[in-house]
Amino acid sequence: MDVIHNGWFSEIQNELWPGQCFSLKVKKILHEEKSKFQDIKIIETTNYGNCLILDGIIQCTERDEFSYQEMISFIPLCCHSNPKKVLIVGGGDGGVAREVLKHPLVEEIHQIEIDERVVELSKKYLPHMAIGFKNPKLKLTIGDGFEYMKNHINEFDVIITDSSDPVGPAVSLFQENYFSLMRKALRPGGIVCSQGGTFWTDLQHVKETIENCKKQFPNVGHAVTAVPSYPCGQIGFIIGSLNIDQKLCEPVKIFSKEEIDNMNLRYYTSDIHKTAFTLPRYVEKTLYEK
Repeated sequence: MDVIHNGWFSEIQNELWPGQCFSLKVKKILHEEKSKFQDIKIIETTNYGNCLILDGIIQCTERDEFSYQEMISFIPLCCHSNPKKVLIVGGGDGGVAREVLKHPLVEEIHQIEIDERVVELSKKYLPHMAIGFKNPKLKLTIGDGFEYMKNHINEFDVIITDSSDPVGPAVSLFQENYFSLMRKALRPGGIVCSQGGTFWTDLQHVKETIENCKKQFPNVGHAVTAVPSYPCGQIGFIIGSLNIDQKLCEPVKIFSKEEIDNMNLRYYTSDIHKTAFTLPRYVEKTLYEK
């Protein structure tokens, strides 16, 4: 649930991160509605800019969204030698599309988003993120990601799943059958990347998601990035590769500082890519050692 009280928005999620909450000072409530799929709230905050909230959980803020969007996009893109055709599942705010479009080798992007209202409201209140929807390389489809992938076999080089947290319908996006669908939709040598939660609040969930991915992909890793407005200030990504010999922590494409600046990347670098896979010892033992 979420609470707005005395000018503060508080994110309270007893199922995912019990015993803690994150609060933002509200300047103005910009929009509230219940779509066919979820409760949508957009607020203007005093320090984090506009903020998108779905079912009481913060999805992005203008202040720190670039860290998440760049890392969930460029880690898998830079693990692939030639990511020409990319599928984005979810990502209705447009941030992932904006970042994927920056990669010089990407020629075609398909995006499947279930909630059209998130797209429409992001265009209005988060235009700096939704700008990607205007690009001719992008084809947006409103619909169900499961059904979409069933009808698109062996088509994509990279699949990025920008999902909400694993409560309600989104739980299915962390299960083995979803990773199976992604594997079948990939071309040989393909890469997938999914939002993977944070080990600080639910290490067991991260482990279970990795195990589900391993059942379909021979090469799996977990990377992290810092996002202050997310629980514990951190979020992780599950990366799966069909190339068993690949070292996921070593990007195939190394970008120079000049290239990074030309792409207007504010967080991702080739060095950040490498360090993102370095995990605390207790996490490494739990996730990878039997």
